[in-house]
Amino acid sequence: MPNRVFCPELLAELNALLRFDPDDTLHGLKIHKDAPADLALAIQRLHARGLLTQPDGGYLTLLGREAAAHARAMLGLLTTGQAANIAS
Repeated sequence: MPNRVFCPELLAELNALLRFDPDDTLHGLKIHKDAPADLALAIQRLHARGLLTQPDGGYLTLLGREAAAHARAMLGLLTTGQAANIAS
């Protein structure tokens, strides 16, 4: 099995997912033209994978909500030693 690491693109996508609240379906994100390029590209990739409703942000899809919840849980585990609860 090849050694897998979080490349800069994946880290940008994880950071982009952390901008969303997976428990709030009423609030989305709009990435403006003056946003950092790495953020705009990460949002576009997340949309292409079916995690976001629009290429410039929009709302989390069901899959996106799950991914954002896992990103939050992983961040909590790595920073405080406690993973957030993940609703399946």
